[in-house]
Amino acid sequence: MNAMQQQLFLELRKTQLEILKSLKNKQDNEWMVPILKDELADITSAIQKLEDGNFGHCETSGEPLPEDLLKMMPTIKSSKDSENLEHYYRKPIISDLF
Repeated sequence: MNAMQQQLFLELRKTQLEILKSLKNKQDNEWMVPILKDELADITSAIQKLEDGNFGHCETSGEPLPEDLLKMMPTIKSSKDSENLEHYYRKPIISDLF
């Protein structure tokens, strides 16, 4: 693992433990359990990829994913997932219409 991957591994592992603790405590927010389980599955998959040495590659094409994207979203699985992120971007306030 390179330095960036090592840092991501530590962050993912910490988040994994926090989610496991939250699931174990089963707080009053039952609606969050499926969300936490989905996130836990993605994190576990990313950790496994890091351990196996195939982290950072598109699961569909096998091509390397951009490092900046991996830093923002280390659980990303494919380049197609990055296309879906566009609808989360903030829209500009100023438009060309004015």
